[in-house]
Amino acid sequence: MMKFKNAGAELYVPDNRPFDEAVKRTTHLAVSAHQDDIEIMAYDGINKCFGLNDQWFMAIVVTNGAGSPRNGLYADYTDEQMRKIRKTEQKKAAFVGEYSALALLDYSSSEIKDPKDTDAVEELRELILAAGPSVVYTHNLADKHDTHVATAIKVLKALRELPADALPEKFYGCEVWRNLDWLNDDEKVAFDVSGHPNISAAVLGVFDSQICGGKRYDLATAGRRMGNATYFASHGTDQAEALTYAMDLTPLIKDKTLDPAGYITDCIDRFKADVKSKLDRFA
Repeated sequence: MMKFKNAGAELYVPDNRPFDEAVKRTTHLAVSAHQDDIEIMAYDGINKCFGLNDQWFMAIVVTNGAGSPRNGLYADYTDEQMRKIRKTEQKKAAFVGEYSALALLDYSSSEIKDPKDTDAVEELRELILAAGPSVVYTHNLADKHDTHVATAIKVLKALRELPADALPEKFYGCEVWRNLDWLNDDEKVAFDVSGHPNISAAVLGVFDSQICGGKRYDLATAGRRMGNATYFASHGTDQAEALTYAMDLTPLIKDKTLDPAGYITDCIDRFKADVKSKLDRFA
């Protein structure tokens, strides 16, 4: 079993299989900054694997949740108490969603945001190498949350250190703290996440410390997905009840010379050009 650098790091396997065995069966893997980010951004993987024996979803959460906002029942919780409750909530989601395995790496946000800190990159590389997933999900490069962007960069660095034959087939950057409706349609990866709406609601509903704390991520996420499905095509009927969007980051691991900042600003420039062309045509 892999040994982690942080004493508070934990491994959890909902069906009690040996951890190494549980990791190896992984086909879809998501890496997030915080507890509950996984369930917001990577439900495509949860949905695709739920109830199957040949498809398995694994989650990795890099930070410890100590700085989470708190209110109501949790208003007087210390940072240490919040760390514990956030871990417990994430394990509940893993159980309900039938995840293959869950790794809680227990880094602080400041460690993840430090570009010189390589510990998380090393651990992510080893976990991804052991899992061998065909699909990896993380935060998108235009997310407005600093820790989310820093996490995405750490995942990218970890993947770039893998041998070519160990790379996933697809690497996606997903929506949390900024949706991806602005991406041009020919660049937008749209996942139909209509399946198992009860499981979708349940894996987000267990994060009571956030919901009670005044952040209705459960309702907001469901609303965003329904909105994506309705507004995806202006001249066609809805083809799904819920959609999540992602940007395809696979080129960044296939070609290590590509600059992440240039990659995302090129997407923004193409969006700008599309908006301008419409205005120029009708002005």
